[in-house]
Amino acid sequence: MSEALFAPAADKAATEEGDRLRPKFDRDGLITAVAVDAGNGEVLMVAHMNAEALALTIETGEAHYFSRSRRRLWKKGESSGHVQSVVELRVDCDQDAVVMRVRMAGPGAACHTGHRSCFFRSVPLGARPTPELTLAVNDGGKLFDPEAVYGVPGKTDTPRF
Repeated sequence: MSEALFAPAADKAATEEGDRLRPKFDRDGLITAVAVDAGNGEVLMVAHMNAEALALTIETGEAHYFSRSRRRLWKKGESSGHVQSVVELRVDCDQDAVVMRVRMAGPGAACHTGHRSCFFRSVPLGARPTPELTLAVNDGGKLFDPEAVYGVPGKTDTPRF
């Protein structure tokens, strides 16, 4: 992508309060992207976007990300069918993170493990952590069998970071 996609970097006031999209990508060219359910606000997943992924998301209305592990662009649902249709895209004040309100296609699962959300476990609070700390599963279980959807164990739509 050789054409300018976004407004150039500017002073703090223009970035934090202006009306132009000036994403601040990190040194690896990435910005944090959070996907939340458009209906109930549940956090579904956190991933990263490069400039091309952000531009494609804006252009198509479907979530695109950049896989840090595979070093490539990917469209959510490209192998699973669990596409995220973006209802709203917001940028934070210093424009180094985005939050997308999305509607999920398919069984409504965002996580490659088969759970609705990647955040399906809770960490107990109130005591100093130890290596024996046990996470609590906080959802109703898997919505699909990842091996049946992805076919090959270890091949996932949502890359492991």
